[in-house]
Amino acid sequence: MARRTTTSRRDAIRRIGISTGGGDAPGLNAVIRSVALAAHNHGWEAVGIRDGYNGIFLPDQYTDGGLIPLTPERVRGITHLGGTIIGTTNAGNPLKYPVRQRDGRVVEVDRSDDLVKGLAAAGIDAVVAVGGDGSLTIANALARKGVRIVGVPKTIDNDLSRTVVTFGFDTAVSFATECIDRLHSTAASHRRVMVVEVMGRYAGWIALNAGVSSTADVILIPEIPYDIDTVAEKVPERYARGHGFAIVVVAEGAKPLGGRHAVIEKRAGQAERLGGAG
Repeated sequence: MARRTTTSRRDAIRRIGISTGGGDAPGLNAVIRSVALAAHNHGWEAVGIRDGYNGIFLPDQYTDGGLIPLTPERVRGITHLGGTIIGTTNAGNPLKYPVRQRDGRVVEVDRSDDLVKGLAAAGIDAVVAVGGDGSLTIANALARKGVRIVGVPKTIDNDLSRTVVTFGFDTAVSFATECIDRLHSTAASHRRVMVVEVMGRYAGWIALNAGVSSTADVILIPEIPYDIDTVAEKVPERYARGHGFAIVVVAEGAKPLGGRHAVIEKRAGQAERLGGAG
């Protein structure tokens, strides 16, 4: 017997929201344009949620509201633009939302249920979440609560599992490599040891790729805890061979043997700021 197919109101999509979270990266506006045009072709309305999910949580902060209508006219000509036209943020994580208490303390609370209700109140039937580790962790939590989610892997850190290369990574490596290349002449001229810290959070992809591309002498990455004595031996070894300078590339999440990541700052609702080799 043929299986009967029923269509419920839950299945109907009329309006989708797009959220960009975390650091900005090349390609965000191209994704926004593609999603908006695809939605238009399906007869759906597309809206951009301002600054991660702040457009839902804090709509009154925006003079024209927390949602941006993404019509074909609105997204025309944005592909080549840097950043994101709907804004982004690395603060206000709805899973660890900062809330000030009466005694002045700021504590982190889970406001994901409030976000689910806010999306429903805004008439958003599905969300396209564009982001990296943090943003897609939030998206996964929303999906578990019944929100229809499509995740788009965006991060310069390239630290998302089951994704070979995330967009934003190639640009980050190219820029870091160019910067390190430019330091070679200065290091050689002044016979200096140059220590270059690069981004990447808890993954060493940027440091490894940029370091190898720019022929760095030492590369420290989070995945392989470093022995500072071994690093200290490498530098004079280069001088003894007559090279007269050294380039050390350090991932921001690098950590010593038996130690942990150096943390510069940690604020409620925000990811901790890492300090490389300290």
